[in-house]
Amino acid sequence: MQTIRALTMFLAVANARSFRKAAIDQGISPQAVSKAVKQLETHLGLKLLHRTTRHLSLTEDGEQLFQNANLGMQLLTDAIVGLEESKQGMEGVIRLAAPLAFGNRILLPIIDEFQTLNPDVHFDLMLSDEFVDTITLRIDIGFRAGQSPARDVISRKLGDIVSVICASPKYIEKHGLPQCLDDLETHRCTGFLHPQTGKELPWEVHVNGEISYVHVPSVARFNNIEAEIEAVKRGVGIGQLSEYLIKDELESGELMQIIPDGWVPRLGIYMYYSERTKIPTRVRKFLDFCMSKMTDNNQ
Repeated sequence: MQTIRALTMFLAVANARSFRKAAIDQGISPQAVSKAVKQLETHLGLKLLHRTTRHLSLTEDGEQLFQNANLGMQLLTDAIVGLEESKQGMEGVIRLAAPLAFGNRILLPIIDEFQTLNPDVHFDLMLSDEFVDTITLRIDIGFRAGQSPARDVISRKLGDIVSVICASPKYIEKHGLPQCLDDLETHRCTGFLHPQTGKELPWEVHVNGEISYVHVPSVARFNNIEAEIEAVKRGVGIGQLSEYLIKDELESGELMQIIPDGWVPRLGIYMYYSERTKIPTRVRKFLDFCMSKMTDNNQ
């Protein structure tokens, strides 16, 4: 006897209080339903239903089985539906917006790893150093380096941005190693231009426990952080760069942190998204995945 099938037939009859209605619901004949229920009664050695030509009711044993099995069957059904919805939710596109350097250096490896685990999830990645309107551009998740995003979005902080003063071994070999911030006046430095205003940004440094702004003698200025990183690696000058972006270069020795008191942990890396009552499964899982990966990287 197919126990699960027979139990399903019994539950259908008990819910409908009719063999005919149960047969219609199951898409089979009333005779097939009756046969399955009788087989279940024989298997259990119990009478489950009182049958008359006009009335059908549950026996005491039948009522007990119905209460327990009906709950169990509902849980099983919910579990199966949940798995199906989860699978369907992991198919589709996630639209992301991020700063150029963050997207290239941090986000792409995370996307690659996530897609390895979830090959049916595809990505649209828009890279721009300007703040992106998630609603207008239908962005699922935005990333931002700097201040916390506006209040009309939900934001989650992924970590602190620590700015470090660094140079390449090539530069140090040629120009020497500055010992303090004042020494920078006689060295060659790189500068960063604000993407919107075009003005050079001063370096933010710690002096006596407070943040100060220092204008350095820049010999090359950039409005793209990737270009500035490459210039510092080539020995063009000393730069103040975000530690999270040059983590690999610092570990490999391509870049060396100098003047340790020049670090500033004032800004942060944020992930933000529009307020929604229901976030697609694939987006919610990627949000959690990013939080996990960025937390691991910051430890």
